[in-house]
Amino acid sequence: MLVLLPPSEGKAAPARRGRPVDLAALPHPSLTPLREELLNALAAVSAEPGAAERLGLSPGLADEVARNVSLRTTPARRAVDVYTGVLYAALDHASLGTGAARRANRTIRVQSALWGPVAPTDLVAPYRLPMTANLPALGTVASRWRAVLGPVMTELAGDGVVVDGRSSSYASVWRPAGRAARAYVAVRVFSEVAGRRTVVSHAAKHTRGLVARWLCEADRLPRTPQHVAGVVAEHRPCALVPDGRGGWFLDVDAPAAASVG
Repeated sequence: MLVLLPPSEGKAAPARRGRPVDLAALPHPSLTPLREELLNALAAVSAEPGAAERLGLSPGLADEVARNVSLRTTPARRAVDVYTGVLYAALDHASLGTGAARRANRTIRVQSALWGPVAPTDLVAPYRLPMTANLPALGTVASRWRAVLGPVMTELAGDGVVVDGRSSSYASVWRPAGRAARAYVAVRVFSEVAGRRTVVSHAAKHTRGLVARWLCEADRLPRTPQHVAGVVAEHRPCALVPDGRGGWFLDVDAPAAASVG
């Protein structure tokens, strides 16, 4: 099983001390050249006036964008400690039991726009870079990742089920193709509003975090889309629906508390 999650928009503040990111220590050495290119291009853009707007971010994030300039010396933290927000609060990695935490570390990958796919325990630094950003001389970040991720992600997925909790811009960089698509499950979240089922956004992040947690806590490792749906159905009403591309949607009802937030 491979569980794909998006990074959170907000990141934890940099650690006060510690070693910086070691690109050579990150998984998938074939991605190191692109990581280097992105780091260099991001630092250059972030040092210029109006950098936040050029990256497609709010001007109010200027101080956080300015930190991109020193990412090579910023102390690194575990990815699960860098990413914050409702999805990661729902996953609550710190409270997982020993077995569930080990499964999470083996199966969850965060699709970072800067670092690529990283496991919860991989050491990275907080940054500001959306997947939709356009970097000088490199083009869009998504297109750069799309060009190199195929072999890496295919190897990560193996012949197991792929559960996709990423948002659309992050999901655009890779999904299984051909026969492997039959083991692909994209999580969609619905809430009932005024008698109508509606796709939700904020509650979707919360629910996708819960789905990741439930799969990590399952008695047995889910190996098929049907098994994934069975695990989630123990917690929330859900339905497995063909996605028209050979894979599946897992349509999950948002918990009532999450649909209000």
